[in-house]
Amino acid sequence: MKPSVLTRYRVMAYATAVMLLVLCACMVAKYGFGAGKDLTLVVSQIHGVLFIIYLVFAFDLGSKAKWKFGKLLWVLIAGTIPTAAFFVERQVVAEIRPRLQDGTPQPVKV
Repeated sequence: MKPSVLTRYRVMAYATAVMLLVLCACMVAKYGFGAGKDLTLVVSQIHGVLFIIYLVFAFDLGSKAKWKFGKLLWVLIAGTIPTAAFFVERQVVAEIRPRLQDGTPQPVKV
């Protein structure tokens, strides 16, 4: 697996997680204080596009890492839970990075 696969996933995990937190703040402002209606619309659309890209990159990484369905599903869902993507990204990097060090294919541990 190329290191760029992991890098793409990491960038999108952070971007999606940050935008989800911004969206949560906008939702609080909109429904709690009646402010920021237009900003909430824009942020929700940006998060939606980023989340779709995140899903594609996470699925690509999971298929190349040969994850079981449960693990892949958890990584995909992490983009919908505020702050979860930060923690899941760290676990994924800890698991995948050792396989990328020497550039040779590594057997998958089952």
